[in-house]
Amino acid sequence: MSPEHVLVEPHDDVVVLRLHRPPANAFCLELASDFAAAFETDAVKRAKALVVTGSGKFFSGGLDLKQVPTYTAEQQREFLGVLNRVIGRLYGSPVPVVAAVNGHAMAGAFVLVLTADYRVGATGSSQFGLTEARVGIPFPAAPMVVVHAELAPQDMRYIVLHARGFGAEEALRRGVLDELQPPAALLGRALEVARDMASMPADGYLRIKQQVRGAALARIEEIVAKGTDPMLGGWVDAAAPEASAQWLARSKMR
Repeated sequence: MSPEHVLVEPHDDVVVLRLHRPPANAFCLELASDFAAAFETDAVKRAKALVVTGSGKFFSGGLDLKQVPTYTAEQQREFLGVLNRVIGRLYGSPVPVVAAVNGHAMAGAFVLVLTADYRVGATGSSQFGLTEARVGIPFPAAPMVVVHAELAPQDMRYIVLHARGFGAEEALRRGVLDELQPPAALLGRALEVARDMASMPADGYLRIKQQVRGAALARIEEIVAKGTDPMLGGWVDAAAPEASAQWLARSKMR
């Protein structure tokens, strides 16, 4: 059975994983659990490459700040553990991962984009950003490892500490995206890139990915195995939804 909030769409040897939780594909425990379950489907296990995308106007708006702050401490710990595992699984995927960023990609979804080996964004009015500081939510440990590894220091400082949204052209300049395509051509181009990357010798590709990302992946594996994420003791608090609503009211996301 395909997970409810992450659709598994085979395209020959490439599998598209589509976030599907309207309207914003926001992350909650169920979506994160469905993402983890998608890795265990036969189609994904057989795939030679993966494409991660969203549905509607959003790649994903990040955390569901209406639902997640209502979680018990146990539910938040469970959610955080699953989220760290999903980020680590994507970042260390043995097959190439291409992001087809169809719309807004904020906060945790921005990190999801960074886990991909190649990132194609859509032209238009999509917003990108790590806005956690604006709503008072500290970063989970595994996503922050990816942020450190994938962004240049000056871009990380600006994106994390200024914590404002920016458009697709700036995302391209800052190395968040590798190229832009018109929305109608986005998925086709992502599949083209995925098939090209899948044509490389699989064992060699994985070994080289380990050479590039080995230190970061080892840190994520340690975080997951030992449960050392400091946010496990308390992550999203009750003030986050109001701060998020105020930020969204001022943002350009519609």
